[in-house]
Amino acid sequence: MSMFSPTLMGSFSGDTCNNVPQYGGHSTLLEQAKEVSIYVQSSQHSWKLVVVFVQMDQMCACDHQKVPSVISSAVREVDAALQLLHAQLKRTIVSVALWDGELETMQSKYIQSCPCLELNQGGEVRIQKATLTHALQASLDELLVKKRWYSDRDDFTVILQDKPLFAHLTSAHIGKPLSGSQASHEIDKLIVQLWTNLLQPTSADHNTGDNGNSIALQCPTVDRPFVRTEWNSPTDRTSSTSPVLHPTTGTELHCEEVSPSNSTPTSVHELRPGDIRVVAAVGDSLTAGNGIASSQTNVLDVLTQYRGLSWSIGGDGNLTTVTTLPNILKHFNPNVTGYSVGRGKQHTPHAFLNQAVAGATSKDLPTQVRTLVARMKNDSRINFESDWKVITVFIGGNDICEHCFNSLLYSVENFVKKIEESLDYLHKEVPRALVNLIEPIHITPLREMHLNSSLKCPTWLVEILCACVVLPMPSSAAVEKLEELNKKYQLVLSELVESNRYDTRPDFTVVIQPFFREVIVPRLPDGRPDRSFFSADCFHLSQRAQTQMARSLWNNMLEPLGNKTTLQDFSTDMKLKCPSKTSPYIRTYLNSNYTYVGPSPTPAPNTNWGSDFSCVDLAPSDSVPTSVHKLRPADIKVVAAVGDSITAGTGAKARNLLEISREYKGVSWSIGGDRTLDTVTTLPNILRKFNSALKGFSKGQGSLQKGFNMAVEGATTLDIQKQIKDLIAAMKKHKEVNFDEDWKLLTIFVGGKDLCHYCTDQNNLSPKNYSHNLMLALDKLYKEVPRMLVNLVEIMQIDTLKEVKKKTLGCSLLQRISCPCVINPTENSPELEEMKRINHEYQAEIHNLISGSRYDLKDDFAVVLQPFLHTSFIPYIGEGEADTGFFSLDCFHISERAHAEMAIALWNNMLEPVGGKRAYNNFTYDRSKIQCPSEASPFIFTKVNSIPHPPVTTTTAIPATTTYTSTSSPTQMPTCASPQPVWVPVIVGLVSLLVGITVAGLIFSFVLRKKSKTESAVELEKRRT
Repeated sequence: MSMFSPTLMGSFSGDTCNNVPQYGGHSTLLEQAKEVSIYVQSSQHSWKLVVVFVQMDQMCACDHQKVPSVISSAVREVDAALQLLHAQLKRTIVSVALWDGELETMQSKYIQSCPCLELNQGGEVRIQKATLTHALQASLDELLVKKRWYSDRDDFTVILQDKPLFAHLTSAHIGKPLSGSQASHEIDKLIVQLWTNLLQPTSADHNTGDNGNSIALQCPTVDRPFVRTEWNSPTDRTSSTSPVLHPTTGTELHCEEVSPSNSTPTSVHELRPGDIRVVAAVGDSLTAGNGIASSQTNVLDVLTQYRGLSWSIGGDGNLTTVTTLPNILKHFNPNVTGYSVGRGKQHTPHAFLNQAVAGATSKDLPTQVRTLVARMKNDSRINFESDWKVITVFIGGNDICEHCFNSLLYSVENFVKKIEESLDYLHKEVPRALVNLIEPIHITPLREMHLNSSLKCPTWLVEILCACVVLPMPSSAAVEKLEELNKKYQLVLSELVESNRYDTRPDFTVVIQPFFREVIVPRLPDGRPDRSFFSADCFHLSQRAQTQMARSLWNNMLEPLGNKTTLQDFSTDMKLKCPSKTSPYIRTYLNSNYTYVGPSPTPAPNTNWGSDFSCVDLAPSDSVPTSVHKLRPADIKVVAAVGDSITAGTGAKARNLLEISREYKGVSWSIGGDRTLDTVTTLPNILRKFNSALKGFSKGQGSLQKGFNMAVEGATTLDIQKQIKDLIAAMKKHKEVNFDEDWKLLTIFVGGKDLCHYCTDQNNLSPKNYSHNLMLALDKLYKEVPRMLVNLVEIMQIDTLKEVKKKTLGCSLLQRISCPCVINPTENSPELEEMKRINHEYQAEIHNLISGSRYDLKDDFAVVLQPFLHTSFIPYIGEGEADTGFFSLDCFHISERAHAEMAIALWNNMLEPVGGKRAYNNFTYDRSKIQCPSEASPFIFTKVNSIPHPPVTTTTAIPATTTYTSTSSPTQMPTCASPQPVWVPVIVGLVSLLVGITVAGLIFSFVLRKKSKTESAVELEKRRT
């Protein structure tokens, strides 16, 4: 905004910060409004913009009956603040915006402010929070309409931001905090959203088409130059509902074969509908019944769980009024039980055997199944041993919605593992049961509801509930991966059932019901998607859709295996099928004469941990650089490494305990050079793509071809000086290395042995000695080695090793021998807490060592801290179960797979600016994770070349919008047209009214990035540490 008005006041920089109102975390909006009014009293003749942030994470409504009062209270608080601003300020535009902080931390914060919620209701918390936010947004809109936007005079008005501000400060792959540059990019997007909503809307498309990597910054236009108000840009408030042309949700059923078997069958393959006595179901919100009967304008009612209307387990009314599986079964057996009625959550009596939980994913299914079995066993209405039961299992939609945030936890392998665990439990515990296993819904058609703005769906709300499905650009690679994941989720369930795992006795079977394999979106006569099949949030399904689901499930149950319907066309007039005299049974593999293909062969272990390479600019500098700060990857001629057993490659490819002590130097993450990048991912193999004549990498096993890999198993930092001495001598001696002219890359990683044995020698292995020994080694390099860049890799949080457990001799014994000071102490013991403290001190010491200018006075030498292990964590194959595939047989040394991940992480760190490096590991196997140097940033980053340079002012023709990429390079300001005269007097003052500490953090993070342009490299690094 300062571009339009150089005299802008309210900027939080320099001495002006002392005059800006400071708000405590518990001050009310009214109190803050008073302070703002006082702050701008001297500017009454200037135009002012006040942004009111309404914070959502303090709202709590555990009882649905209290939701209206909670919303009303929040609206009253905003109204009071706006009335005060209206009375005290002239020439003011107030913009009201809902702020909900970081979505991924929202749940824990919300639960803290809402103690009545349980931690294991994570998905349900998200649904509740999103719908409350929508309800408050709608209520504030109603308030402004009622108050006529407080515009009873020409110099004051209020506008409401179109949608809340949500910060996505979490990795889209693993659910860990983003690196500095990535988090900065997300904050930039919020600021741009805030800015765009302040301008008059235009019809121009500001989408950059690159999945959000670049941001289109809108400018005022000649025909729409004003700050947006309701008077110059009225909001379209026409109804967003579609007419319900066929409201009937009942079904007629005229079957002749309705009688049960003459005697209770003993085989599930001879089970007639009339034999079924008990119905049950587990799953997520589609089975819990969220929003089934909600009107299309009442988003808040989506919180209501209409369990009595649920397609697979509801029992409200009868089949002529409500179509559900239990109501269909009542036509054959009026005494069927287990169904849910009315409304409520899973623990209420009305839920009965409907144990679905809103927001649940596959990892929650085993708990639901155990609760369900306990209820069946303990209910007097059920003869657990004799009654025949139909249990419907439907889960997976939320897994797909969450997959892009944690691809490990929601992997296909973990998904089927949790389904298998749940079915195994049912198979073991429940007699006389047929399980309907519903394939996960084909979810990508949901995107159509949010691509057509005329439907007026609350898309921002669905972006909270299912960002991984809604956010990807059309026809993007992300959508293709989503489709592939969806199909794999469906496929693995069929493979699980076809293994014959659940057909070991005659009274139990699992049948795949595939009617959701493909979905056709219902459409209106004009071709648009029909909203009447959806609840008010355009995410959950209405009773009209649930009716079709019940019909499809029933028909699937009567269709033979190998000939089941796999298409769900919601718009068709579906008729219910009937059992016949020749086929009176619910279909199973046996009575369908279907032969299972049997279990899939166990795949061989993956031995290829290579990576794909897509970089295009592989050229070296035009001439050999003289400055380390202008070093391109192709300029590097020599690689080297010092360290301990990790760098030595100890046990990386061990197949038995006898091979644990072997050094597989050729696959070592930082120095190995076996084969090529296609099959072995190491730092040298990446660099060889830029320079095929690279020297120094190690190959094979042992020391014969170790190159400049000087690492020794069991080394501590005290041993690094000798390794450095030997390295310098080896490089000087090597005939193909020009010691003075060749650029060298050295990686130092050491400290694990120091930490693991700290408790046995605290004096010699103290944090101070750790940094002192590293300093002596670096001093020698700085003094004796020209043209060198040193990667100093930060030591990991080693207590995570305690999570790596396996019932083998190697893991049980060798892990303790290798790292006694970490493995032996019990959880939460004083000894373990002391080790964690020392670990952090090690990390702090290494930061302090290089934060000054000790190694910055030579232009051909630099030490860069690579922090990707700073916040280290062990990858999981399930909740609470560490993936031992990243470790060797002793559960201490790392496997070739982990070496590959560390190589990628190190390389990517090298291409990230100091102050913006990823400070955690992302150990998820993906061949396409290797980043590339960019045209704007072709050099390996050092402290010096990480300092942003001021943008260059241009005077060329001015577009309506300007695109910039938020990376390590400075933010490019928009080159907008010369401001219209009316624009300047409007924007003269900017005062931001902040709510709480979180919002203050958003603003100040932007300021700090702005100030960083003039700070020195040393100050930049100190702030980072």
